[in-house]
Amino acid sequence: MAPLADFENHRPQLWSVAYRITGSVADADDALQEAWLRWQLLPDGEAANPAAYLTTVVSRICFDQLGSARSRRETYVGPWLPEPVVGEVPGPEDRVALDESVGIALLTVLEKLTPAERTAFILHDVFSVPFTEIAEVVGKTPTSVRQSASRARKRVRGESPRCSVDRGEHRRTVEAFLAAVMNGDFETLLSVLDPDVVWRSDGGGKVSAARRPVCGRENVARFAQGISRGFDPLSMRVVMRDVNGAPGIVSLDPAMGRILVFAFTVHEGRITEVYAVANPDKLRHLDVQELCQELCQEQLCPKDL
Repeated sequence: MAPLADFENHRPQLWSVAYRITGSVADADDALQEAWLRWQLLPDGEAANPAAYLTTVVSRICFDQLGSARSRRETYVGPWLPEPVVGEVPGPEDRVALDESVGIALLTVLEKLTPAERTAFILHDVFSVPFTEIAEVVGKTPTSVRQSASRARKRVRGESPRCSVDRGEHRRTVEAFLAAVMNGDFETLLSVLDPDVVWRSDGGGKVSAARRPVCGRENVARFAQGISRGFDPLSMRVVMRDVNGAPGIVSLDPAMGRILVFAFTVHEGRITEVYAVANPDKLRHLDVQELCQELCQEQLCPKDL
């Protein structure tokens, strides 16, 4: 049996690969569970390079998942957004740049690629996996895989929204947005939104959410204010949290048990994209009780902003 410690040592990296390929926390977890079972059955010494072997196994599982996922998403109600990864927001001294490879913006663009293009782009451009190894994952020649990665790269560059990699700028802009919304300051809200800002809401038909993107600064500002008016200030808790590696916003209504997660892209001090994930199926991996306790302790009120 292959050493189980080898798998555990590489688990964080493997999960990172799986999440970027699938855009789903649940699918990434399933991929690692399947890879774990296969690793347990592998004879000791069979894998000369455990990291490379496991990356290939996990990537192949995720590549296969993409086919069925694509058919499900063709019938999805409203815009489809990745499942968000929520964590504590580190201080500006901890990180000075944002990791675009895990950002909601990039993962949303990757949804437009074929499974082969997406897998090739993630493995080669993000994790520097050689084309010969990627070819084993997608069942194509190295030359074909190189072409798939090139097509993906061009599309990502052409369709990714303008954004800054400066963490401090991103956080200050999101803080200004949150303060303006909570204080009902329409003019300030307009000032932090790009003229061509786009708001995408993912309710999946499970909860009320805009089924089409909201475009333009004034439309987005009015939409954001409309949502805020539906919040009960006595029960709603709102805080900033890292969402996919960048400062975002999490709100929770303890009485309803409802969570909303907001991610943003920022360019030159203005918000260019808003991603609002409300579909409860995509937030099941979040610990509601733990979040509720944290948000109750750290609730942001207008007077605090």
